[in-house]
Amino acid sequence: MADSKPAVLQAAGPVLAAEIASRARPNVKLIGLLALGHLVIDVNQGALSALLPFLKTTHGLTYAQAAMIILVSTMTSSIIQPLFGYLSDQTGRRWLLPSSITLAGVGFALTGVAPSYPVILVLVVLGGVGVAAWHPEGYKTATGVAGERKATALGWFSLGGNVGFALGPPVMTALVTSLGVAGTLGLLAPTVVVAGLFVTVLPLIARASAVPRPAAATRTHLTAMGGQGSTDGVNMPRAMAMLILVVTLRSWSTLGFTTFVPFFYIDVLKQDPRLVGPLLFVFLGGGALGSVFGGPIADRLGARAFVRWVLLAALPFGVLFMLTDGIVRFVVLGLFGAILTASFSVSVVLAQAYLPRNAGMASGLIVGFAVGTGGLAVTLLGYAADHYGVGTALWISALMPLAAFFAARRLPAPRGHAAP
Repeated sequence: MADSKPAVLQAAGPVLAAEIASRARPNVKLIGLLALGHLVIDVNQGALSALLPFLKTTHGLTYAQAAMIILVSTMTSSIIQPLFGYLSDQTGRRWLLPSSITLAGVGFALTGVAPSYPVILVLVVLGGVGVAAWHPEGYKTATGVAGERKATALGWFSLGGNVGFALGPPVMTALVTSLGVAGTLGLLAPTVVVAGLFVTVLPLIARASAVPRPAAATRTHLTAMGGQGSTDGVNMPRAMAMLILVVTLRSWSTLGFTTFVPFFYIDVLKQDPRLVGPLLFVFLGGGALGSVFGGPIADRLGARAFVRWVLLAALPFGVLFMLTDGIVRFVVLGLFGAILTASFSVSVVLAQAYLPRNAGMASGLIVGFAVGTGGLAVTLLGYAADHYGVGTALWISALMPLAAFFAARRLPAPRGHAAP
């Protein structure tokens, strides 16, 4: 058994060996570039939560109306994401990468100068479409250049998005406290620069991510070596539906905290509004670190087990946030974000194992649809905050990982793969 892989390589010949070695190595430069684009996309989207208290004051909004802004953003960026994933599976559309960055940046940057609440919602829709267009193509492209350690590579790609979410709130807070709500226009600067960079290197991205499908004999040898051979896998729609439920429940907790922690500190604890940025940075920054450390651990322990038990591990820290105070609450908030978000990129890897013939749609269903439907819960949490207080909305969010854990226990092993 120990000599089986060398024997396969010898039988396959040097050309196949070179192909296998090439497929195993990640393209670090392109993953870094894609992570940068992911960062800019999610700086724009992440900044929205920090902007809510200022929009609420400027336009006289209720908690439910403020939560509706998050709902519109998440639903828009999610409902049509599987559609973009389907288009991505049919043929590569690399031009979506720079155009989606531009649309998302322009939409979110103009929200601060919107004259009315309905106009804010329209601009948030435009920004959400940009986010929806980016993620399936971005994840599919990153997977194509990630080599064999996909959870690790996608962890670094996801790091860009999670860092963007973490930087969005302090960047937005600094812009708005310095320049007023019109300071949102400052988001246009990184948008223009990075979108222009993607336009310049688009041909390189297209060539590097266009990996030809190996012949039947080659696929046999790749399978024997533990390679992906994903085009020959078996789609598991029921398992995918269960994974969507797990990610949806997890996103209810994440979005509940990003939406209502600022209100909790400002309206309940009567803290300085300038704390909004650092608070969300701690929570989302912890998530960024968690996504990096989670990938290698999942590659070793298995994606299913990791997704399941990390949800249970997050539960005590959400509860402790509600029971502690002062600097301890800051620390616990960061730990809760790190553990809760650690399974984000791992969920995408597991989704692609459940739908191996439709990798783009799998990414869209997880990153978009499943996460976005969490916005429905945010609206319900907004009504709970209006009637029972912001603390109630946060308690519900803190306990949501327990429901996600029980759902994750029903996730089956993918067919035709080494069980992730």
